[in-house]
Amino acid sequence: MTIQSILARRIWDSRGRPTVEVEVVNADGTRGLGMAPAGASRGTREAVELRDGGQRFRGLDVQQALRGIEREIAPALIGRDAADQAGIDAALVGLDGTPNKSRLGGNALIATSLAVLHAAAAQARQPLWQYLAQGQPVQLPLPQVQVFGGGAHAGRRVDIQDFMVIATGARSFAQAMEMTAEVYRAAGEIMASRGALAGVADEGGWWPNFSRNEEALDTLVHAIVKAGYIPGDDVAIALDIAASEFGHGGRYRLGLDQEELDTDGLCERLLQWLERYPIVSIEDPLAEDDEAGLVAFTRAAGQRVQVVGDDYLVTSAQRVRAAAGLGACNCVLVKPNQAGTVTETKAALDAARELGYATIVSARSGETEDVAIVHLATGWNAGQLKVGSFARSERMAKWNEGIRLESRTPAPAGYAGRAALAPVGA
Repeated sequence: MTIQSILARRIWDSRGRPTVEVEVVNADGTRGLGMAPAGASRGTREAVELRDGGQRFRGLDVQQALRGIEREIAPALIGRDAADQAGIDAALVGLDGTPNKSRLGGNALIATSLAVLHAAAAQARQPLWQYLAQGQPVQLPLPQVQVFGGGAHAGRRVDIQDFMVIATGARSFAQAMEMTAEVYRAAGEIMASRGALAGVADEGGWWPNFSRNEEALDTLVHAIVKAGYIPGDDVAIALDIAASEFGHGGRYRLGLDQEELDTDGLCERLLQWLERYPIVSIEDPLAEDDEAGLVAFTRAAGQRVQVVGDDYLVTSAQRVRAAAGLGACNCVLVKPNQAGTVTETKAALDAARELGYATIVSARSGETEDVAIVHLATGWNAGQLKVGSFARSERMAKWNEGIRLESRTPAPAGYAGRAALAPVGA
């Protein structure tokens, strides 16, 4: 069944900024919608969004991206079979013709690629996760959920970008959500009791109001206990350091702690946190330009904690293979808009799996109501899912979709749980 029409429109993301939506309609009337999210902290090698510049919406409008879809992408794809995802994505990459998708825009390409994927699943009369699974048994992913939002998501009020919890004791996706809800609420109550409750950050985590980075970790442990859980056994901690945001050239400036550390100093600080707190996952512990530091930290900590590559790996199969050769990281964060197409995203995930790395499918800080990443994480059997916090409808839409998938027939074969973590799952 061929693609009959493609429509591009401007919609608005969770920060009230313009983004791209694409609607693909098949000849049989089935259709798919794809929406482009946007990140605040970005790797330098990820696919580039095409924005208009100028004064309108502070330069963030997407009219150029929409015109590219209407004038170049749509004519090239109409008449093709939506089920040929690899062929269509290759055509998209070829049309753009740049290594970073900067001509037509990574936002235009990922919205189109996702819309084609949705249209193909609709044509097959299957839920998206089932269409992706291709008959293989798959499980619902283990959620990483933000409780405190920092870094670029919260005006740099704390240096660390995400303070998250993982319900390691949960036996189902729904139970993980229930446990997370209790911890999130307890954290808010603690902040309120201190007179420090000031709303939420970009991804819905409580707005940080701490005097030092360790205070956020202490408060998170307190929240786990207040919620009635055992830290480390029932609920553990995951961090996104996002070190590229405050480090360059092997020097790291911790604004909240008012100190500057070199690579060894930051590694030592993080290793101390591993000893003091029930941390099971650390993302981007060193900056993307500090490859030697990432290798050294993985060597020091990778046998006991999940070391996640995001800005360093940018959802690139080539970079994942290179990192494995060096011994950097043991887990890959997978973001579709970082790669630019569904096929390239899947290639990065497949490379990680072949090399023994764990995988996490992730949303961005600027999100939409699209729930595709829940289906990607499930249908590709990624093992883990990172969406943001336990608040704001663009986040809750995704968590609630996981609950729906778990309760429906057909349903995934089970729940990945703690075993999805590296090195536990290795």
